[in-house]
Amino acid sequence: MPASDFSPEEYADRLSRTRAAMSDQGIETLIVADPSNMAWLTGYDGWSFYVPQVVILPSQGSPLWWGRTQDKAGAAQTTWLAQDDLQDWPEEHVQHPDHHPYEALVTLLRERGWTRALGVEMDNYYYSAASHRVLEEAFSRDALADATGLVNWQRAVKSPAELALMRKAGALTAHMHSVLRDGFRPGRRKNELVAEVQAAGVAGLPGLAGDYPAIAPIAPSGREASASHITWNDRPLTAGEATYFEISGCYRRYHCPASRTLFLGEPSADIRRAEEAVLSAIAEVMQTARAGVTCEEVAACVYDSFARSGYVKDNRTGYPIGLSYPPDWGERTMSLRPGDETPLQPGMCFHLMPGLWTPDWGLAITESFVVTETGGEVLADIPREIVTVAAG
Repeated sequence: MPASDFSPEEYADRLSRTRAAMSDQGIETLIVADPSNMAWLTGYDGWSFYVPQVVILPSQGSPLWWGRTQDKAGAAQTTWLAQDDLQDWPEEHVQHPDHHPYEALVTLLRERGWTRALGVEMDNYYYSAASHRVLEEAFSRDALADATGLVNWQRAVKSPAELALMRKAGALTAHMHSVLRDGFRPGRRKNELVAEVQAAGVAGLPGLAGDYPAIAPIAPSGREASASHITWNDRPLTAGEATYFEISGCYRRYHCPASRTLFLGEPSADIRRAEEAVLSAIAEVMQTARAGVTCEEVAACVYDSFARSGYVKDNRTGYPIGLSYPPDWGERTMSLRPGDETPLQPGMCFHLMPGLWTPDWGLAITESFVVTETGGEVLADIPREIVTVAAG
């Protein structure tokens, strides 16, 4: 995701809003380990998040990128930062049993005088217990503040430039689903179909190249689909089974996930009843998801639609999306569920997930949408109804 995708003014606004949130929490220096947040603040992009790397944001002055020496050239190519603001740690510390890269981070923080009121993303995939231990031993527990979600919340409302990238991701998602529908047939091994769909997402469309998504394709069939996060296998597609595919196009690290259900033969009455409940829920959400409505009010559309059809849903029904890296394309802030009273704002983007999972089958028809003043606007144009294919 080159920094050139966004203007200097947009990056300046991102830093300003993040620093305001830091001030509200009494944080003087923010240590950002989440690669999505690193990219959002600086443009940094690379498959380097398997080793320690951070963006350091002091209360004043330029941010610093800090990472492995081997990745410094990538930071120079993808961020808007000056060369002097790119710092690295010794290559010999890569997965070394006796040295941790954060020891070098401690040295850097001390050299800059950034030793108190340090914010760290404690509940984050990329910030390890060992990393925290090194900082705590160097600066004391009292010097560290939990900054989990601080940057994530600043990302909630998408700028016009971000929405343009998400719509391009949506075009890729629609293309992938078209390839999926065309390739879905009896006896075909599912891994072959998934490979074709993934290839379509990367090859993209004329003038629109795809990126790798943050989540692998979810593609369970029949009884497998009673579980919500099974990927794929080499079993042939079989008559009488529903298969749902949760996939996303990805453009410049922005995502637009969508799930659709396909069936070989004629679905049962139960599955058709579930389909009707899901389609009704989506339509109601798109009318309701306007500025000022709360997350739980949007979620109520789904739960109420399911209840009218005799179904009970006991998990959340959506989450915010945008820029992301593996293992998740969600932004990990608000949720569409009871009790979340976060008011929607124009430019917020969500993956609406009104899926149903029974002991014998699962059905998922989902939409990514952006909140507007008048309701939800779908980001990918894909037919919603269950796709049925003759079984033989």
